[in-house]
Amino acid sequence: MVNALHYRQEYQAPVIDVNSEVSDGFWRLSVRDNGIGIDPGQFERLFQFFSRLQARQRFEGTGMGLALCRRIIEHHNGKIWVDSAGEGQGSCFTFEIPLGYTPTSDSQPT
Repeated sequence: MVNALHYRQEYQAPVIDVNSEVSDGFWRLSVRDNGIGIDPGQFERLFQFFSRLQARQRFEGTGMGLALCRRIIEHHNGKIWVDSAGEGQGSCFTFEIPLGYTPTSDSQPT
């Protein structure tokens, strides 16, 4: 949700919609915003360590936040993804984890 506030249009008040549901044995949480949006060709790059889509002069950051989120969610046998119609169109980040998943001592992040 922090990214929804951080990556927003200067001239536009942020609008953030948080939704959760339980379905098919998974808990799913989505955060939709009216922010700067993302080029669909860059979706996978968002989740790589130290990968930034925006210039540091425009937005501060390390490029680690979403990569860490992905690592944590995958450690819990879940997945995370993003949807956006493109730049200026806002975005929706969704993650899901299985209900009742308990990591074991031999669980390794992927």
